[in-house]
Amino acid sequence: MKLYTFAFAPNPRRVHVYLAEKGIEMTLESVDIMAGQNRTPDFLAKNPLGGLPVLELDDGSHLTESLAIIQYLEELHPEKPMIGTTPLERARTREVERIAEIGVLSAVGTIFQNTSPFFAGRVKQSAEAAETARMRLANSLTVLDHKIGDKPFVMGAAPTIADCTLFAALKFGEFAGAPLDRGFHNVARWYDAFSKRPSAAD
Repeated sequence: MKLYTFAFAPNPRRVHVYLAEKGIEMTLESVDIMAGQNRTPDFLAKNPLGGLPVLELDDGSHLTESLAIIQYLEELHPEKPMIGTTPLERARTREVERIAEIGVLSAVGTIFQNTSPFFAGRVKQSAEAAETARMRLANSLTVLDHKIGDKPFVMGAAPTIADCTLFAALKFGEFAGAPLDRGFHNVARWYDAFSKRPSAAD
């Protein structure tokens, strides 16, 4: 298998973190988004939407969504489970992961699109959309701050896919002009600690 990736983008990053936490080794091939390599005919044949990451399977077919890739790899490598071992654990983990993705990562993306000079002229930017996203981000971080509490990881004693997504989202926030508000003390403590893990290295 081969993973087409762009390490600095948030969706590839969460897969990288997952692979490192699981100890899964895989061939990586960088696709430079900034240079438009994800828009070439060759790459669009792998993922018509042009997004990353893309997992190329041994039969030549492809998986194109980060969570689908993680789910597939989790079933191939069930040891050190990172989604949960019971129906309720899996549901709780997915619940919190979705808050991290929709409430944090998506909100940061909206802020970035509507405030960055990079997107000026590419999309119709809206200060109101950015402000609404900042409110959604704060609400989601309030919920996550409560859920994390004093636990070492988002869901408890071991890392899960929720850690992967939240770390990628907050790391993207630093780049996108929406850094973590340190007033969310539990999230900040978790982020500082997780950032020191080998899986978090750039």
